[in-house]
Amino acid sequence: MKQFFKFVLATIVGVFVAGLVLVVVFVGIIVAASSDKEVKIDDNSILTISLKNAVPERTPNNPLANLSFLGFDEDKSLGLNDILASIKKAKDDKQIKGIYLADNLTLSGQATTQEIRNALIDFKKSKKFIIAYAEVYTQSSYYLASVADKVYMNPKGIFDFAGMSQQITFFKGALDKLGVEAQIIKVGTYKSAVEPFILDKMSDANREQVTSYLGSLNNQMLSGISNSRHINKDSLFNIANNLKVRMPEDAVTYKLIDGLKYKDEVLNELKGLTKVDLKKNLHAVTIESYAQNDGDDESDGDKDTDNQIAMVYASGEINGGNGDDNTIGSDRISATLRQARLNDKVKAVVLRVNSPGGSSLASDVIWREVSLTKKVKPVIVSMGDYAASGGYYIACAADSIFAEPNTITGSIGIFAILPNMRGLLTGKLGLTFDGVKTGKYADLGDATRPLTPEERAILQNQVNRGYGDFTGAVAAGRKKTTEYINSIGQGRVWTGEQAIKIGLVDRLGNINDAVASAAKKAGLNKYKVVAYPEQKSFLKSLSNDMQSRVQTRLVKAELGETYTYYQQLKTMQQMMHTPQARLPFFATMK
Repeated sequence: MKQFFKFVLATIVGVFVAGLVLVVVFVGIIVAASSDKEVKIDDNSILTISLKNAVPERTPNNPLANLSFLGFDEDKSLGLNDILASIKKAKDDKQIKGIYLADNLTLSGQATTQEIRNALIDFKKSKKFIIAYAEVYTQSSYYLASVADKVYMNPKGIFDFAGMSQQITFFKGALDKLGVEAQIIKVGTYKSAVEPFILDKMSDANREQVTSYLGSLNNQMLSGISNSRHINKDSLFNIANNLKVRMPEDAVTYKLIDGLKYKDEVLNELKGLTKVDLKKNLHAVTIESYAQNDGDDESDGDKDTDNQIAMVYASGEINGGNGDDNTIGSDRISATLRQARLNDKVKAVVLRVNSPGGSSLASDVIWREVSLTKKVKPVIVSMGDYAASGGYYIACAADSIFAEPNTITGSIGIFAILPNMRGLLTGKLGLTFDGVKTGKYADLGDATRPLTPEERAILQNQVNRGYGDFTGAVAAGRKKTTEYINSIGQGRVWTGEQAIKIGLVDRLGNINDAVASAAKKAGLNKYKVVAYPEQKSFLKSLSNDMQSRVQTRLVKAELGETYTYYQQLKTMQQMMHTPQARLPFFATMK
């Protein structure tokens, strides 16, 4: 027995020591990774930009971004804020001679890509070069690369240029087999977020709006390529429509790219442009390293500066609670807007919205704070990839709204989904239910039975009221009649280019244009842009979401490509709790 306890004690001590060592090593990694080191930039350097991850609004506060821990590669995404600031800084940096766009995948939304593309166009005013090279060009990555002075592709590479398409996943057939009925309460002819649960194909109204905004997005892309490559837009449409680029050589023939080269040949050309001996390495710095150096106009910490413009980031789905850097929690964003409103050093607010919407209640809570802030100081909205449904709700009270031409916005509508699972629970599983209640409607929304006509009428009235509140808020903010807002509402989705024509957006422009407008409205010549809300510390974020991140990675690894459908079903479940003001979530765009 003594021997047994001896081994048990030894095991416990061993586990404790191993855990202590792991903690020490982990803390050491964090300290080493988070130490601020100025990156040395050599003369005749090239700034290398390779966007292989989705671009968030702000660079994540993650000191392990370039490390791998316990087999999990940490997110290496650089935020749009740092990308734009780095390109702007490189424009005037005498040590940077040009930019190399290398193997970009450009997985972000179209408005984000547009902002980066516009920054590159502005960079070219410095007369410095931009060279692009890739083994595979998607339409999005080519759209970005087309601004380059020279666009090259691997001789055996792939060039995707066939026009845009959008596919929607419909769940009605699967729900019917399971015996689950999605009971829909909605307002808005075009509010198509509910269609995957009640139809097996697109409605005529949804097909109309998708055709419209997809055509607008495609037109924007072709116009940009036409201006950069000096190719007639109609010719570009013909090339895509007839899939004329089937081999790498075809892309050269139609002047979409400048040549077919292997990477070593492109690197040699870059050496020639920077006068580097072919036998030596290029003087290159990645944009991730370049962004580490000081020079960003935004600061999370310098909140003592007078004449601030508060840049309030609202990114992700809208829900109640605190949220995080990737979701909009009404408590956190509302508190942030109050903080900016009550801070006398903050002279104006730029609300950066990148959201497909979410909870209508949470959206209204944030709208209220925007409205109150507007009474005290200027509020300008800058729209990202999406500012639709609830995302538009929180934006509509602003003094002025900026959007990119390919921002997805509008979708003014409300819906609710309540599941009736009797077919599954009783019809297939043999479960029955019985109970008592003290009120006629005490079990309203019970998933074990269908809604009665009276219950459906009650819920429809609540959704109608929510839609009235939504259209009323938009009408007041945009100085239009509710009748007019209703005519362009009904859940219809618009691009920024379309939205400006119908009065939902004031100007087409990027985040810097919004800042300049805020400064002008506040009468500021000198100011500091300060980012809000304060990003969570890495350790706090790690402790909060490590379990969910590990779980997500394991599920992704197990389900592979079918993970998308799992995620969609999970989102569907979340949507069944509260009335929603959101875009269709189950559309994939190519």
